[in-house]
Amino acid sequence: MQLRMPLRRLTTTIAAAGTVAALGVAVPAQASATERLPYVALGDSYSAASGNFPLDPTAPLLCARSTVNYPHVIARRTGAQLTDVSCGGAQTKDFAGSQYPGVAPQLDAVRGDTRLVTMTIGGNDNNTFISAILACGSAGILTGGKGSPCKDLYGSSFDDKIESGTYPAVRAALKAVRAKAPDARIAIIGYPWIVPAKADRSCFAKMPVAEGDVPYLRNLQGHLNQVIERAAAETGTMFVDMAAASEGHDACRPIGTRWIEPVLPHASLAVVHPNALGEAGMADRTVGALGLG
Repeated sequence: MQLRMPLRRLTTTIAAAGTVAALGVAVPAQASATERLPYVALGDSYSAASGNFPLDPTAPLLCARSTVNYPHVIARRTGAQLTDVSCGGAQTKDFAGSQYPGVAPQLDAVRGDTRLVTMTIGGNDNNTFISAILACGSAGILTGGKGSPCKDLYGSSFDDKIESGTYPAVRAALKAVRAKAPDARIAIIGYPWIVPAKADRSCFAKMPVAEGDVPYLRNLQGHLNQVIERAAAETGTMFVDMAAASEGHDACRPIGTRWIEPVLPHASLAVVHPNALGEAGMADRTVGALGLG
């Protein structure tokens, strides 16, 4: 009896293995079941969630990277092995060069075995977008929220810089990422809406932009996202459009609804940047677009 039981089990095992082989079913090794997707996160403060706590203890202090940023959210949801080098204030030039002393170029983190890369980048190039927000905010305060002083003063100059400077810089950066990780899924995430489509007085109290300059800034941001999408299409990169997802979550909305913190009163240090809710929304949209489950 003691010999028959092991013999039966051995016979059953051999028969089962033969059936699997006959069906052509591959039995994966144990290591493959626990393999984690090599994931590298690049980008600026919208990737890094600068201004939100807690800070990432592995990040340079000047980068102000947070553990609630969308790369960390994506990694937690998918089990991906995250290498996060996103950094507040980054421009496309910081992919190939050092942004701060002692901070390696972001592209150094991307390798041939990287299988997923995400980023939000381009908004800081030429200081165009942040300059527009500051300029329009200052002009709005001076006019008490009336008229369109920023548009009247700057006209198409910001748009011209986006077209002539930001677009080719983003395109070149995406090509460089693809060259370093030819087998990776690469996605660039657009910027969620900062201001609503239409201004009102309650909005001015939070974002001191004149009524006529709210659509001006909105159109400027739309143009920025359009050139990023164009650069993505030309380099085989996925563009994750945040326009529809972030509609109604702009900086003029109340706490718990807004994804972007206003100038006043803000619930975190992430002024005119995504809060934790916004970063989670960006993660949701990215996970869905990439089919990460």
